[in-house]
Amino acid sequence: MNWNKLTTSTQLEEIKALSHSKPVLIFKHSSRCSISSMSLDRLLRNWKAEDSEKVTPFFLDLISYRSISDQIEEIFKVPHESPQVLLIKEGKAVYDESHFSISYPVIMEKI
Repeated sequence: MNWNKLTTSTQLEEIKALSHSKPVLIFKHSSRCSISSMSLDRLLRNWKAEDSEKVTPFFLDLISYRSISDQIEEIFKVPHESPQVLLIKEGKAVYDESHFSISYPVIMEKI
């Protein structure tokens, strides 16, 4: 899986713009959390190469960039959780889930 690293707040505006032509997936990950690691692993094991044609994936390292998660909460009106996935379409969060509720089949269905 070829993640786009989410490391600057300016990327959030780029994500909103991009989501008007192609859905964007944001995965918020904490390397200090075993549930986050398991959720990420489940997503990666199911990801297919052709999925990148359907959705652009972004990875947010919460340990290094926690303030960006706060901005995501403000911009997309989705309370912070970790781990968490958000699906952005047309500039809005249309789906979000956290912890063991993160489901590859459901994400793909929502795209």
